[in-house]
Amino acid sequence: MRGKRSRCSFSRLEVILIVCLVLMIALTVVLLVLHFLNKNINGKWSYPSPSKPSAPGGAQESSDPSGAFPGWFFVPAPPFATFTAPAHSDNNIAEEAKYLVGVGRADCTGPVAQVPLMGYANPEQVAGGLLSRLYSRAFIVADPERSKRVVFVSADIGMVSQRLRLEVLQQLRSKYGDLYGQENVILSGTHTHSGPGGYFQYTLFWITSKGLVRPALSSIVNGIVKSIDIAHENMKRGRLFINRGTVENSQINRSPFSYLENPESERKRYSSNTDKEMVVLKMVGEDGHELGLISWFAVHPVSMNNSNHLVNSDNVGYASYLFEQEKNKGMLPGEGSFVAAFASSNLGDVSPNTRGPFCANTGESCDNPQSSCPVGGAAMCMAKGPGNDMFESTRIIGQNLYLKAKELYEKASQEVTGPLSSAHQWVNMSDVSVELNATHTVKTCKPALGHSFAAGTIDGVGAFNFTQGSVEGDPFWDQIRDQLLGEPSNETKACHKPKPILFSTGEMTWPHPWHPDIVDVQIAAIGSLAILAVPGEFTTMSGRRLREAVKSEFDSHGTQGMNVVIAGLCNVYTHYITTYEEYQVQRYEAASTIYGPHTLSAYIQLYRRLAKAIALNATEELPRGPEPPFFKVTNLTLLPSLGVENAPANKNFGDVLEEVGQEYREKEVAEVTFVGANPRNSAENATEHNFLTVEKYSNISSRWHVVLNDASWDTRFYWSKGSRGQSNVTIEWHIPAGTEPGVYRLRYFGHYKKRVSLLRTITVPFEGSSSAFQITAP
Repeated sequence: MRGKRSRCSFSRLEVILIVCLVLMIALTVVLLVLHFLNKNINGKWSYPSPSKPSAPGGAQESSDPSGAFPGWFFVPAPPFATFTAPAHSDNNIAEEAKYLVGVGRADCTGPVAQVPLMGYANPEQVAGGLLSRLYSRAFIVADPERSKRVVFVSADIGMVSQRLRLEVLQQLRSKYGDLYGQENVILSGTHTHSGPGGYFQYTLFWITSKGLVRPALSSIVNGIVKSIDIAHENMKRGRLFINRGTVENSQINRSPFSYLENPESERKRYSSNTDKEMVVLKMVGEDGHELGLISWFAVHPVSMNNSNHLVNSDNVGYASYLFEQEKNKGMLPGEGSFVAAFASSNLGDVSPNTRGPFCANTGESCDNPQSSCPVGGAAMCMAKGPGNDMFESTRIIGQNLYLKAKELYEKASQEVTGPLSSAHQWVNMSDVSVELNATHTVKTCKPALGHSFAAGTIDGVGAFNFTQGSVEGDPFWDQIRDQLLGEPSNETKACHKPKPILFSTGEMTWPHPWHPDIVDVQIAAIGSLAILAVPGEFTTMSGRRLREAVKSEFDSHGTQGMNVVIAGLCNVYTHYITTYEEYQVQRYEAASTIYGPHTLSAYIQLYRRLAKAIALNATEELPRGPEPPFFKVTNLTLLPSLGVENAPANKNFGDVLEEVGQEYREKEVAEVTFVGANPRNSAENATEHNFLTVEKYSNISSRWHVVLNDASWDTRFYWSKGSRGQSNVTIEWHIPAGTEPGVYRLRYFGHYKKRVSLLRTITVPFEGSSSAFQITAP
């Protein structure tokens, strides 16, 4: 009789299958643990996010088509941890978006005629037309689970003024309550020197801007607020990725002799006397839809020099234009959902004019400590860009920035995650005590500008016989100053040494203070990214010291691995910030360091305090500081009034005076001149008004279709004022390579003032069109 089989006995095949099953389960568990709980060498937890091959432009898909893993393991991350997502993987696993992200862009151009351009402080450089529109680009990042959010705005303007910021915050408060305020809103200017001025409340800036120009201020305020509105309305779940890389052939240090004053041991730590690194923040929707980017790079937008009269956003604006045109295919310039901001950084001593300074009258180099020529002095020493003219130089530098940003954007794989935080204080920068060490304390000074401020730079020379590097005053100019403005106090003179004071602006209060005392200092932290919003132009080494100090402060309080970037010209303008060593030789940047030789040390102390508060989650304990003033000035300007305008005899507004040719080829210029009117009429009576269009005739629809507008860098709009209330407008289209052959025309849109009674005028719209012309194949 056969014996009974034991209940716990198995056949050999069953044993083998069981062993295989156990091994498979163990292997699966190990792989999952390694996959989701990968602890890096810094002791930070990360969970790489396998994804499909990148979509065009580097967008990451986030769905899991296999459905193999309906759930996922979650490991809490310490604050500001960096999460890495590989660019390519065959097995895609859905990953929850870390933030709500919104982007928005709005026009902030303002008047393009008769208003002084802001940047070179040249009273003769007034707007006389338009090369490209100016935009405000807004980015909002919010925590889906909490009320925390951060707003970063980069606007195509010279700098953000205190008056501008206060009016923007006022409008945001009326719309959103406490959601957006001084703590979490950063306003940064790109620093184009070709945008309208007149949006300041401090007296010094009125001198070259002809006062406070309400239409210019309102256009910028409304544009910034509208861009934030658009970003707010379009918020969606999204992810952020950061990348960095080196930009070549796009900058030089315009004050190398100042830079050499910094300690040799410090300079040896860096390969260049400029910061060549570009940082790109990429924004992608949870569905893989590309949203936008912010690029930070240190270069002055002064490829367009001080002989230019066309409003434009300069080299960084051209980079934005190229990126947005690529991502918003089929859209007119300035339209489309993708937003690309090329924001400013520590650009104080950085020029895009890469061929360096030459004497305009002799052609010889003037790369010397005084930037002066043997004949003609400093007024003849000017830097040259890489192109044959300023238009070509702008395109070359802008394209360099665009190409590097595109490369970094497409390869961005380091994900930014972690909590959001922001820290802000108002500080009286004219009276900050700075602890240099345990035994030495120094103070900042009342604002003052030195003699070398009037010398200008190799990017835009000054006036009279002023030169850079002046450490002694000029008796002639000092006497004129004393008679007209008053002599600086002995206390201010001593505080600013070795700066010889030309304007003691901190002691000048009529009709309003000439410079701000109350200044914003601010940091916004988005996970592992810390944005330092600085109120001026830090030089290369100043920016390096500030970034290093803030990163060290984060590290010392347990938040290692922070990506620290400087956003320049934020919230209020306070000119330049040099190192203590650079200050001693008093070139332009040092003469424009208005709070004295210890300005940088004061800012480092203040920003370290903000970083510590963020790291310890103690921002609520920071004192707000003294609020800045809001002067009751609504419109105080020396601009000519807008009077009644007239067309020539037997002509109407919009009639053609000089017609286009009948036929053109690519790389030629189509040009037409119209009976025009002052463009300020359009800026003050219309929103986002287009002055021109390029239109192509379609044989299929038998209609004209707009192919370009005045936001295009291929069009130019010139206005010239005549006599007896008459003026002309010339429109140029620089036909680019690759333009499709066909029939085209140029159209002009304007407004003129018409008198309807003795005391009343109205603004009347009009338009004009060129004849049709043919573009033939090359």
